[in-house]
Amino acid sequence: MKRVESLGERKIIDIILKRLEQMPDTPIPFGDDASALDLGDGKLAVIKTDMLVGKTDVPSRMSQWQAARKAVIMNISDLAAKGAKPIGLLVALGVPRHFTEKNIKEIADGLNAGAREYGTYVLGGDTNEASDLVISCAAFGTADRKALMLRDGSKPGDIVAVTGSFGRTSAGLRILLGHASCPARLRKKLVDSVLMPKARLNEGLTLAETGAITASIDSSDGLAWSLHELSRASNVGFVIDNPPIAEEVADFAKAYKVNPIELCLYGGEEYELVVTVKPGLFERASKKVSLIRIGKATTQRKLVLKVNTRSVPIKARGWEHFKTALSKS
Repeated sequence: MKRVESLGERKIIDIILKRLEQMPDTPIPFGDDASALDLGDGKLAVIKTDMLVGKTDVPSRMSQWQAARKAVIMNISDLAAKGAKPIGLLVALGVPRHFTEKNIKEIADGLNAGAREYGTYVLGGDTNEASDLVISCAAFGTADRKALMLRDGSKPGDIVAVTGSFGRTSAGLRILLGHASCPARLRKKLVDSVLMPKARLNEGLTLAETGAITASIDSSDGLAWSLHELSRASNVGFVIDNPPIAEEVADFAKAYKVNPIELCLYGGEEYELVVTVKPGLFERASKKVSLIRIGKATTQRKLVLKVNTRSVPIKARGWEHFKTALSKS
């Protein structure tokens, strides 16, 4: 019998889903960013739960306040990817017994700060003892059924776009883990991308209203993996000819002789939205939300990166629990 460390998070999820009976006519299918229930009158309750665990999600230099805020951001970002407006959060908190009263206050303040930043509230939850810090949030939101953005709507010829540039978290984590030093002019932006992530909620809500989006996903597992998820759900391929490498990342990569495309594609936790857009509506959507065009959808189910005259496959690689280690300094 295989151990979970050899299975990986995605295989574990696949095993579980095959053993669950799926509710008929669910508005969002299994495997998307969130789940939903029909409220009637064209309205949906959109639900998401995501868990932060100290060992795998919290670098040693991240404060308890920042960790708790991040736990909220993780969930808000998935609602954003569906075009759902958050209305409340529940929090299940596991706390090691060596934590202090100060730690608890920082966690509570971080949860509140994250919720209020996105116009919602923590409504309640549960607390228990645990061997590691565990913050499991359940976010509840609402969406118009007609405006809901799923993963499975991409069509060949659609434009692939993102709401921001990539690679900062990959570089920032290297700095935090002590694997690279960095000039002060770069350090703050790169490190802040890890310690103070942002969810693209306003962008998600606005894009949903445009009717231009054919598919959408939150990029927390990395750009490459997000593209593969969209490809699988929509049965299309992608040609990426404009990798969205952040300016600071290009500078960092040059200084430390690392590949900026690797940092851009195979990082994680950027919390940007990766979307496909109807070609005739891209300009209109771009006027509402700042979008970076990175490529197009194709009939061939291949993911290819075009750089100058070269074409290279984009690997299905990104952050995966049980397989990806967060080494702490």
